[in-house]
Amino acid sequence: MCLRGKDWMDTKAFKRSLNSSDHYHRKGFGHDAEVADAMQSEYQSNLVQEIRDNNYVLKRGAVTIRLAEAFGFCWGVERAVAMAYETRQQFPTEKIWITNEIIHNPSVNERLRDMNVQFIEVVNGQKDFSGVAGGDVVILPAFGASVQEMQFLSDRGCTIVDTTCPWVSKVWNTVEKHKKGDHTSIIHGKYNHEETIATSSFAGKYLIVLNLDQAQYVADYILNGGDRDEFLAKFKKAYSEGFDPDVDLDRIGIANQTTMLKGETEQIGKLFERTMMRKYGTHNLNEHFLSFNTICDATQERQDAMFDLVKEKLDLMVVIGGYNSSNTTHLQEIAIERNIPSFHIDSDQRIKAGNRIEHKPLHRDLEVVENWLPEGELVIGITSGASTPDKVVEAVLEKIFALKAASPALQG
Repeated sequence: MCLRGKDWMDTKAFKRSLNSSDHYHRKGFGHDAEVADAMQSEYQSNLVQEIRDNNYVLKRGAVTIRLAEAFGFCWGVERAVAMAYETRQQFPTEKIWITNEIIHNPSVNERLRDMNVQFIEVVNGQKDFSGVAGGDVVILPAFGASVQEMQFLSDRGCTIVDTTCPWVSKVWNTVEKHKKGDHTSIIHGKYNHEETIATSSFAGKYLIVLNLDQAQYVADYILNGGDRDEFLAKFKKAYSEGFDPDVDLDRIGIANQTTMLKGETEQIGKLFERTMMRKYGTHNLNEHFLSFNTICDATQERQDAMFDLVKEKLDLMVVIGGYNSSNTTHLQEIAIERNIPSFHIDSDQRIKAGNRIEHKPLHRDLEVVENWLPEGELVIGITSGASTPDKVVEAVLEKIFALKAASPALQG
């Protein structure tokens, strides 16, 4: 069974009903100590802690590592993974599903598979829930699930373990406020990203803009009008059913996918505030424009730390995280904008013998680069996305150290 479309429903009332159900859990099950020990051994790193304690710098041989001062697992991600571990302890024999990757990290998701957690299969671009039976346990991942998925699972009689990050839930509350005032939610995000799909499912009317250029196009349309068919073609798949740009842009509210670039979200919000002020006047602004701060603290901290790191003299940058991780991709963008040679990898397995690396350039497929580590003394910047365990960072660092130590030419 694939869930399609969006039937009208009172999403706020549904969530209230779900929250009061004995089959819905948003907190752990009391297995904190056992889970903490498992996560410490599987995900924490003594080497990374040593670098933290040494003012985020480590020199070994010809390599100096400069680590971003905020990186890796955020609180929301750690909470989601811990809840997934607790779920298996709480339900040792039940069939457990997860509606998507728990977080965007391959090693963490593989660990859940080892714990016999089943992942909902995607068939022809749609999730197939046909194997889920009443009484099964279903985990909702850190970036949430659509309200239609939640309703289906609730109606089927599943036990739902909701690990949605509270920052994502905060965005859902924001679009609910937009809906109450009959405002169209303009969501800064990627229309096909799981978090944005979930957020839009709680919205009434919505339009998803990817970047500042798309936002400027919408702002120009609000002020000057334009070709309606061109508008709808440009934002195909990124607006609510029945959306009409000639009608539905007179009252707007701003929301965002929590992992987008903070600065760009802020610029988009200010652009639309100025646009509505010009169109309707300062005294009518509150009637036509709503804005709440929904930028995730952890995303902001990691981006700010990256901006500080790229001010240092770096020979190259390694960004570690899942290839489908939006927050990791934005960290990569910051390095590229500074013209720092940058390599986005998801694990140490991408670092090959013979000074080769398989990495993902921005907006391109995986590529193999020969001789990626220059000869002689090197200063390498390191950061990782919010879904990347420190253990993965350690493995990457050890590979780099070993590669330099093994080659006299690379040592200079």
